[in-house]
Amino acid sequence: MSTLKELYGKTVKVLSTDPTDAGAEGQIWYNSTDGAFKTVLETGAWASGGTMNTARRYVAGMGTQTAGLFAGGYTTSPSAAAETYDGSSFTSVSSLGTARYAFSSAGTQIAGLVFGGLNTTPTKRAQTEEYNGSSWSEQNDLNTARGELGGLGIQTAALAFGGSLPASTGATEEYDGSSWTTSPGSLNTARKGTIGGSGTQTAGLAFGGTPPTTGATESYNGTAWTAVSPLNTARFGVAPAIAGTQTSALAAGGNTGSVTVATEFYDGSSWSSQPNLATARSLGGGSGTSSAAMIAGGGTPGNTAVSEEFTKSIYSPIAATWASGGNLNTARQKVAGFGTQTAAIAAAGDSYPASPAPRFTAATEEYNGAAWTNVASLNTGRTGATSSKLSPSSSGSVFGGEPTSAVHEYWNGSSWSEQTDMNTPGNSAGGAGTQTSSLAMGGVRGPAPNNKTESWDGSSWTTESVIPFSTYNSPGAGSQTAAIIFGGNNPAINTTGEYDGSGWTLGGNMITTRAGMGGSGTQTATLAFGGGNPPGTYLTATEEYNGTAWATKLSMTTARRSLGGSGSSSSALGFGGYTGAKSAVTEEFTGETFVLDYKTLTSS
Repeated sequence: MSTLKELYGKTVKVLSTDPTDAGAEGQIWYNSTDGAFKTVLETGAWASGGTMNTARRYVAGMGTQTAGLFAGGYTTSPSAAAETYDGSSFTSVSSLGTARYAFSSAGTQIAGLVFGGLNTTPTKRAQTEEYNGSSWSEQNDLNTARGELGGLGIQTAALAFGGSLPASTGATEEYDGSSWTTSPGSLNTARKGTIGGSGTQTAGLAFGGTPPTTGATESYNGTAWTAVSPLNTARFGVAPAIAGTQTSALAAGGNTGSVTVATEFYDGSSWSSQPNLATARSLGGGSGTSSAAMIAGGGTPGNTAVSEEFTKSIYSPIAATWASGGNLNTARQKVAGFGTQTAAIAAAGDSYPASPAPRFTAATEEYNGAAWTNVASLNTGRTGATSSKLSPSSSGSVFGGEPTSAVHEYWNGSSWSEQTDMNTPGNSAGGAGTQTSSLAMGGVRGPAPNNKTESWDGSSWTTESVIPFSTYNSPGAGSQTAAIIFGGNNPAINTTGEYDGSGWTLGGNMITTRAGMGGSGTQTATLAFGGGNPPGTYLTATEEYNGTAWATKLSMTTARRSLGGSGSSSSALGFGGYTGAKSAVTEEFTGETFVLDYKTLTSS
């Protein structure tokens, strides 16, 4: 948020980098460098959100952008699936009592309401269900069974309007938390097509629908509907920001004859265009307000699990990027690395130009943010070694490797020195920590993958508690007392394990099952990129872990597996790997950032 600070004896507001902060909108200041007055603007933008567990259309949404509830829909048949959203990831929760689609909703994540809909016949449904944060319970039915209707309000004061009987209707019903009552007011434009709704039971807004496809918008005062300015883009299947109001509403996506990316904002008198969705879709679920909304699922026209978040802010997002960096001097796979995006070390690896014969290299290179330079080689050449992932480029360590090795070496910024060997030789393990406080996790120890953990305290290795699963070809990340290992082979898995310095627990599963990824970051902010599943396949997929769940991020440019990684989750480096041949390619990841929106004031 904006904060107040003392400056030359006066209290002034200082802008933050919080993208939800709109406190400084409209403020004016004089920029002495430009010699001009400027003002802060608020603008809207869509950004990618988490991925639903069940791809579907005709899904109903409730709640807010960071505490949403999405239920039902249509996959290849009516669905009863329900999921919550926490602002980054979806979690499956108790299913609806009645599987259905083309129904409507009201309420919040912990006090949701769904009503009406269709099933396989398709038979119109009148069922009403309430969600209490843990389970669904059936309530009194609508007076008129219908599908493709609109809804708004809260669990104890909701409104249902329009829909198909099968003919389009304008009939409206009010729910008081127990039963439905037919309203004397009926929509002026009878319609179906999963109508958008926003506001409250006594100050509501309905928009869009079919047939014919319409932009008709009407406001409700608790008794009657009144026509107001229509949507600029006539459509049905629009996703509303269901927690919006009668005078501040958002309509996203829909179908105009084909799916659309169009987004519009209603200010109480007219609709205005907003930034477009990234993915054209209709029949998605909507949640949130007009300034902090989201859309999940829908038809593209095929079912999608993708979600997007809309935020109005005085800050505009700059999208995440993968950019080309300088190539390694020695193309290789199964390379160990540590450091940052602009100061990294790449060491060891398999550099042989053709399979199956390996060449265990000792080559070491240092990256300065633009180019790699050959520096002093390891004392023992090997491949599949791991490293102290959080170390700076001036003081890291490399341990283990293939052929089966327990060798452990320190880097001091100019040369390598041998240290005490690991207790158990192995390769392809995950690494974490720093030079004097590191961790080796899993890997191939002996003839098979294992779940061993060893920690290094600067003088000796100690065997610690075992990982809840066996894995190898997972990079690992984090510190010795807050580590993470994810994915890997045994066979390819999407499992995540978290270590707290004494024991392991399971974390959220990765979205894409794979092994041989690059990785960087900490236990609660981890980036995983590339990899493959099964062997012989190469991926560009990138995911970020927030300590609870994985979310999809911008993909790499070069598909590969067995690559090295360094840096953080927001500023990472991926290098080397295997694309069908050994690779020297380096890519730099920069996460989404935000810049202040402003304009220069002129006399015009």
